[in-house]
Amino acid sequence: MTLFEADITDQLTYDRDGLIPAIVQDVHTRQVLMMAWMNAEAFNQTRATGEAVFWSRSRGEIWHKGATSGNVQRVVEMRVDCDADTLLLLVEPAGPACHTGETSCFYRTAQELTPQESSTHDV
Repeated sequence: MTLFEADITDQLTYDRDGLIPAIVQDVHTRQVLMMAWMNAEAFNQTRATGEAVFWSRSRGEIWHKGATSGNVQRVVEMRVDCDADTLLLLVEPAGPACHTGETSCFYRTAQELTPQESSTHDV
C-alpha cells in the first residue's frame, strides 16, 4: 500500500533537524491521539507500510508505533497543512496511543501539571 502515488517528501518543510511534526487523529472519533515527529525516512516508511512510523528524538532512531505494544496505527489518510510544515495522520488505532495506557496522550489539562513534571517518553 502506498498512501500517495507521487513522492511528495521533497515538498514538505522540515525543521533544521530534518523533522516535521505529525499530529495523529482517530479517523472515526476525530479525537487527537498524539503528536510525534517524522523525518523523511519515517514519512516514506509510513507511506510504504500504511502504518505510522516516527522519529524518536530521545532515542535517535526510527520508531514504528506499536511495534512492541501491538498498538499500531493504520494510516487511512495523510494531510498536509497550508505551509507543508505539519502533517495530520488520520488513523485506525489498534489500541491506546499513550504509553500510560490512555487512549490519547492529551488526557490531562494544563492545570493538572505540576512545575516538576516533564516527559520525554516516546510511545
